[in-house]
Amino acid sequence: MVEKSDKFIDIEAVLKARNPRLYKWLPHFLINYIKRTLHQDFMNTGIAKYKHLYHLEFTDVALEYLGVNTAWTGIEHVAKSGGIIIASNHPLGGLDGMALIKAVGTIRKDIRFLVNDILTGFKNFGSLFVAVNKVGTNTKDAIKIIDSVYSSDECVLIFPAGLVSRKQKGKIEDLEWKKSFISKAIEYKKDIVPTFVDGHNSKFFYNLALWRKRLGFKANIEMFYLADEMVKQKGKTIKVYFGKPIPYETFDKSRTHIEWAQVVKKFVYQMKANTDLTFGDFLKGEPAKVASS
Repeated sequence: MVEKSDKFIDIEAVLKARNPRLYKWLPHFLINYIKRTLHQDFMNTGIAKYKHLYHLEFTDVALEYLGVNTAWTGIEHVAKSGGIIIASNHPLGGLDGMALIKAVGTIRKDIRFLVNDILTGFKNFGSLFVAVNKVGTNTKDAIKIIDSVYSSDECVLIFPAGLVSRKQKGKIEDLEWKKSFISKAIEYKKDIVPTFVDGHNSKFFYNLALWRKRLGFKANIEMFYLADEMVKQKGKTIKVYFGKPIPYETFDKSRTHIEWAQVVKKFVYQMKANTDLTFGDFLKGEPAKVASS
């Protein structure tokens, strides 16, 4: 049993502190269900065991603790120095990010990952994580930090969708990619390395998201199960495909930044089938557009 002082996740303590009245009336079996779903004891044991490790070392042991393997191809497309942006799909919700860090970490250590600000609570990732507000707006200070990261000579990792992939029209795919990575690539003259992570969550996760949306619930209830989805990946191998860099000059005014973001997203999903495909050749098959401004 993990001692209370070592608990990173403590459902009962959170409920007592934030809503003592609710905690008083919640049946014990429901509290236990929440604990099991979040794998509270398992997660706390791992965090306590490796609390002395940080950054890339912590990423390695975390993947090992979860029993997840990683493999990658095209790592030679990632420059060993200088500022670049690695833009990837977001199929899993945690493990995909760690797989990216592990792969890129084999050739360079100056990794900065733009993540949901909630994740910065995991102190073991330290300076690897740069907080981004996915719900509201970023503060002026946060924007300055994000800009300083993009303008640096570091390796910036980002999930442009900002949310875990969902099942749409029978296909598991990211929602719309946000335009910020395109805008920053142009502003700071950084090439983009398109990246595809091969993986998926359980049918339960996608069905829950589908029915939640059909029933009109705005809250992303399915996100509550991401820890459970992470544990379900035990024994699996997450494969990462790095494509050839896309020069920032490619993103001209023939398309808006948001349109370019969707084109890059579409390209990323074709990379697994044809890793030798260049973005330039891919564009030849895309209908030309002339942006209004």
